Amino acid sequence: MKHLHLVSLGCPKNLVDSEIMLALLEADGYTVVEEPAAADLVLVNTCGFIQPAVEEAVDEILRLAAVKEERPAQLLVVTGCMVQRYGAELARELPEVDLFLGVDDFPLIVEHLRAHEQGRPLALASGPSSYIMDATVPRTISTPLFRSYLKITEGCDNHCSYCMIPSIRGPLRSRGVNDLVAEAMRLEELGVRELTLIAQDLTAYGDDLGEEASLVTLLQALLKETSIPWFRLLYLYPSSLGDDLLALMAAQPRILPYLDIPFQHASDPVLRRMNRRYTTRELNELVSRIRTMVPECSLRTTMLVGFPGETEADVELLLECLARWQFDHVGVFQYQDEEGSAAARLDGKVEEEEKEVRYQRVMELQAKISLQRQQRLVGRVEEVLVEGLSRESDLLLEGRTRFQAPDIDGCVYITSGQVNPGDIVPVRITEAHPYDLVGEVVSAAELP
Repeated sequence: MKHLHLVSLGCPKNLVDSEIMLALLEADGYTVVEEPAAADLVLVNTCGFIQPAVEEAVDEILRLAAVKEERPAQLLVVTGCMVQRYGAELARELPEVDLFLGVDDFPLIVEHLRAHEQGRPLALASGPSSYIMDATVPRTISTPLFRSYLKITEGCDNHCSYCMIPSIRGPLRSRGVNDLVAEAMRLEELGVRELTLIAQDLTAYGDDLGEEASLVTLLQALLKETSIPWFRLLYLYPSSLGDDLLALMAAQPRILPYLDIPFQHASDPVLRRMNRRYTTRELNELVSRIRTMVPECSLRTTMLVGFPGETEADVELLLECLARWQFDHVGVFQYQDEEGSAAARLDGKVEEEEKEVRYQRVMELQAKISLQRQQRLVGRVEEVLVEGLSRESDLLLEGRTRFQAPDIDGCVYITSGQVNPGDIVPVRITEAHPYDLVGEVVSAAELP
């Protein structure tokens, strides 16, 4: 029996890749172990999107390399976006690693392991990836079996000036509607009750396939061919989000009233420098359309502060817009130069101390807004997907409303009621905090 220890870093899209490798290795006789010291093969799937993610990956690799020193026969394999981005440079910088696999190499991980055992070296190719999975590719779901991800595209054509994804993951490549439906049906058979559609840009789905494929037609097919109760949408480009999608959401309660739309900023000059294809006015109109067509919709976004050329006036406008837009959830990041990106060559760099000041200002404002948005739920009965025992206390259960995405938003702490993981149950919200909610299960007798 062979033992595997797997570390998956980065986004849900990366997690799907890890699940593919896990299935392939299990089919080859590997069993997963929690402790790296007990493994014959240690596998790290890295993120290479931003420098902090690269640093996290290198730290993790070095930690595992220290474990490997006690087990010289152990194989340390590193794959993912960081490998695709830096290629052979990594082999020189991290001699502790036995084998590096790029994004196009990981689907053949078993074959590459065997070639390595036979002393046949793998030529590392950096540059854009061309791989795209399909429904025939095996996956071992690593999330709780009642929720999973459906990766509908690879790559991206947006070419934001700060982003390395097109140079790592390649141009947009969409999977076919029938292929995605087939995978969703298989996931439903496994017990999935919440299926989250993921891509670098969901709204671009089908742009490379012709008029017959779009995010709306895909959702219609998923609704028709499965009975999965919750579909969630992550990562939509602001200027491509049309009324047809909002109308479908409003008409179909199985598409959760939740949209993750990375705005990145609110100022026209900053957005132009970011190569984002919209203006402040268009963002105002988008928020207004969403609030009108899907009034219950929970909105999440990300904002990048300290971008080259950002002025105090730009920050003030960002704060004004956040106060007006009233997002439920906002992820705030401080800009960092990424080697090879267009933004790294821009002038007008913002000092690190000033970035931190601007970051704190945005965070403080948004914490107040998030709390106000959460408080509107107090006293209401909301459907909650139960995750299981709370990570905070064994005395509490934990779940999520329709308005909370797994792993990135807060949760609902359930203080009373007998329920099981994977159940979708009515919960009366009793308390609200900036990120989390507290509630109690409502019995059938209490429902109207």
